[in-house]
Amino acid sequence: QVQLVESGGGLVQAGGTLRLSCAASGMRFAINAMGWYRQAPGKQRELVAQISSGGSTDYADSVKGRFTISRDNAKNTVYLQMNSLKAEDTAVYYCNANAGYYNFRDYWGQGTQVTVSS
Repeated sequence: QVQLVESGGGLVQAGGTLRLSCAASGMRFAINAMGWYRQAPGKQRELVAQISSGGSTDYADSVKGRFTISRDNAKNTVYLQMNSLKAEDTAVYYCNANAGYYNFRDYWGQGTQVTVSS
């Protein structure tokens, strides 16, 4: 089992910044891709950004140029730097990791609320 613990959400004014962190822990595991998803009220969960174990990144069009995903493999941690935040970025943000030892599967964090006031 792998546990993901997120931190860094909160309330910020439009144009502001936040940095989310997600640390993975458990017994004997390796991690492939890690990513951040978000879900706004009444909407489906959507991919925000993802990063491979080698550092390749992919972003939703709506956040390109504003958000940056990174990871520290030694700490099993993924980060999401969010700049120039907009009201439409308001959502619960979930960390995701494809992890395991012999068998790999997706794990999810508990979610952290990001609220951007306009």
